Amino acid sequence: MSDTILPERKLPKLIVVMAFDPDDEGIPQTVFGPQDYPTEERAVRTAKGLAAKHKGVIAWSREAEVDVGEYGPPTTLFQQAKCRKWCDRSGHVRPRGDC
Repeated sequence: MSDTILPERKLPKLIVVMAFDPDDEGIPQTVFGPQDYPTEERAVRTAKGLAAKHKGVIAWSREAEVDVGEYGPPTTLFQQAKCRKWCDRSGHVRPRGDC
């Protein structure tokens, strides 16, 4: 019997960008995404470009094996909200309420 410990299997990474704008009543609506990206760098570059055009943008990643429903904790890569009500106390984009 072997005492060899196998390395922990690393899950694929889910990398996503979303953008938000208010509707006619000021309620945030998704206007871009959620869109998957192959790299975190590309997602951040896209999110920064979208930030000039939209009220709220977020790029985030997490390890995920979607087929079996395994997800790691999310990591925010980039975020910007031009409406304070769209941010939680830590400044993270959480679209809710009107602008």
